[in-house]
Amino acid sequence: MEYSIAHAAERKAFETVLSAALKKAQKNDDNGYVDLVNLAEKTIGNAWPKEAYEHMRTAFGKDGKYTQYFDRIAATVDQKYIKDLFMSMVYEGAMCGYRNTQKMGKKLGVKIPWTILFDPTSACNLHCTGCWASEYSRQLNLSNDDMEKLVTEANELGIHFFVMTGGEPMTRKNDILKLAKNHKDCGFMLFTNGTLVDQAFCDGMKECGNIIFSISIEGNEEATDARRGKGTFAKVMAAMDLLRKNKLPYGTSICYTKANCEAVTSDEFYDFLISKGVLFSWYFHFMPVGKDTDLTLVPTVEQRKYMYKRIREVRGYTGGKQIFCMDFQNDGQFVGGCIAGGKYYCHINPAGDMEPCVFIHYSNANIHDKSLLECLKQPIFREYQANQPFNENHLRPCPMLENPEKIAAIVHASGAHSTDMTDPEDVDGLSAKVKPYADAWKPAADELWAADQKQK
Repeated sequence: MEYSIAHAAERKAFETVLSAALKKAQKNDDNGYVDLVNLAEKTIGNAWPKEAYEHMRTAFGKDGKYTQYFDRIAATVDQKYIKDLFMSMVYEGAMCGYRNTQKMGKKLGVKIPWTILFDPTSACNLHCTGCWASEYSRQLNLSNDDMEKLVTEANELGIHFFVMTGGEPMTRKNDILKLAKNHKDCGFMLFTNGTLVDQAFCDGMKECGNIIFSISIEGNEEATDARRGKGTFAKVMAAMDLLRKNKLPYGTSICYTKANCEAVTSDEFYDFLISKGVLFSWYFHFMPVGKDTDLTLVPTVEQRKYMYKRIREVRGYTGGKQIFCMDFQNDGQFVGGCIAGGKYYCHINPAGDMEPCVFIHYSNANIHDKSLLECLKQPIFREYQANQPFNENHLRPCPMLENPEKIAAIVHASGAHSTDMTDPEDVDGLSAKVKPYADAWKPAADELWAADQKQK
């Protein structure tokens, strides 16, 4: 009860400061954003590193790029939705969630991730080239009871931020709205192809206040339709226009490949995204998962070096573009390397298997047979955590892509089985397949890492 009272008081303080910050933003008063940073530091303290707060204060300097960026959000997104989403996703999910999962983990003697990715379904209305999920059976689903149980058990461990992947999660749009309405103190990010967004769902989002989209796109119309099917780009543009009309926030999810690296990071492409109302963009290195994956899509070493430099340029405090970009592979240095295996996140597929990562299809546990806490204690997660970081060079973070000998050793030591639902991939074959890329990337990664460390 004491915790509930304290939490309610803390939450009320955040709501008050957030409301004041939004009002200040409407009056072009930059101090509101700094007020939020100060309150965050006061509330969760060293749960985040001190330099994180300093970086945020620097970013919100008078007339700074990120001040203008947040002014754009305040001007284009519904004020109530901003407040509701901030409280569910940022306050409850990122801030309290990180702090409370760390405390709970120490108490229980197990790593508790602060976010869980899960696939409501394997069903998808598209069949994209190179997508491992598209090869899965389209009949697998987590039931409404499964999802409700998962989120409830996660909340008990302090987890309040969830990401939905698939399959296409929007094939379960009504079930997702029901789940989000039942858990308004949680944030839900949906990775979606965007083709099923409609006005009814936008209305549901407004009622929930805790859902945000990350819409997949491959670049321009030609590139997107080539990989996702003719007419897909037009449907994605219509979805963006509808979300913008409803003043709802959204970003993009971009898989960068050998074919599109330069195109999806060009000035013209960023200007286009910003003009469509896109606020952020996740970038994912193409992962050669699955026996029959198309290895010609894997970026070259030079392309990955380019991505490392370009994303940092775009999101810099000065210059760049008014959009926040994150590179799941090249930003490992900001989170201490690999975050999977329950360290900060894990993945649950539509069959209920809990996997270390959305790209690592091996497991010892299933949520249909065990509680969430029991699943987090599974052998493959223990092996992951015992070996993290997998490399002191956090530009080589992954136990598969950059350190393939590690994933083979982990799977063998843990006795984990393949969770690939169509054609299980032997881990030694996976390791051998990826090794040439890992060997080629190592010298470049070491050079970039050494240069980065000298600047500190």
